[in-house]
Amino acid sequence: MKRWILAIISVLLFSGCAKQEQPKERTAPVEETPKQEESTPKQTFVFPLTGKLTETKPTHRAVAVMINNHPKARPQSGLPKADIVYEVLAEGDLTRFLAIFQSEFPEKVGPVRSARDYYIELSKGFDALYICHGWSPEAKQMLESGATDYLNGLFYDGTLFKRASFRKAPHNSYITFANIEKGAIEKGYALEENIEPLPFFENEGDGQPAKQVEIAYSRQAYARVQYMYIPEKKGYFRYSAGEQTMDYDTHEPVFVQNVFVVAAKHTISDSYGRRDIDLTSGGKGYLFQNGTVRAVEWKNVNGRLLPYENGVPVGFVPGKTWVNIVPQLDIVQYH
Repeated sequence: MKRWILAIISVLLFSGCAKQEQPKERTAPVEETPKQEESTPKQTFVFPLTGKLTETKPTHRAVAVMINNHPKARPQSGLPKADIVYEVLAEGDLTRFLAIFQSEFPEKVGPVRSARDYYIELSKGFDALYICHGWSPEAKQMLESGATDYLNGLFYDGTLFKRASFRKAPHNSYITFANIEKGAIEKGYALEENIEPLPFFENEGDGQPAKQVEIAYSRQAYARVQYMYIPEKKGYFRYSAGEQTMDYDTHEPVFVQNVFVVAAKHTISDSYGRRDIDLTSGGKGYLFQNGTVRAVEWKNVNGRLLPYENGVPVGFVPGKTWVNIVPQLDIVQYH
């Protein structure tokens, strides 16, 4: 009897222990299906005057600034940020720059110089807000007749335009882009606009090698311009009289992907040595890209000077562009 009772107790104890030690049944983990985020590809846009990609639609109106290039005005402020720069003779053998900004804007730009009619025509090709300090009689007539929206330092000297203490007039007038926008708003000028893009192509391998370019606006050293191609950077540094063109404030060098040389008829128009320049009839030119040169023709298309070859548009490679307008091509040397 005792053995039977002990047997029952043993069975009960064993079954209880076995129940406690028995591992819980494992269930396969349920994998959470990751939420499918609506992956819409980022929309990309293109800056109209450089051909470079951007994630935001470029809507800012182009701004064209007359910049002094007298030796006493160098180095200038703002030039490395310009999408396009036109270099054109003003008086004597001195050139001035028309710097067109759209994809990026420097904090300030200058020294700002006076207007000429042919610079205004170039600015109109981009419907740019035109910035100058002073004007020739022809430019005054054009601007006052409503040819384009403009801000002239003659009327804002000491307010929108500031005089730098480290230079003497007329080489010391500067304006910030904050003040350009302030002046535009005060005048009721539009600051947003859809801009017709320039033609851009890769143009890899076209043309004959040309790593260095020199443009002699006169025999004087200060009037000589050089461009040097840097293969690893795929662009050109610019020099005046052997000095690299750099920003006065940031020391950033001017670096461009296109150098477009345009030959146009120049005539002296008055006793001050001011010029008339024919920018409508077309003519011969050189296009320097990727360390090569192509002999091209140029045409004025809706106010823009564009390169052609056998009547077909050549286009620019994406990047920044400097356009040197010269009286004749024989002042241009390259190798």
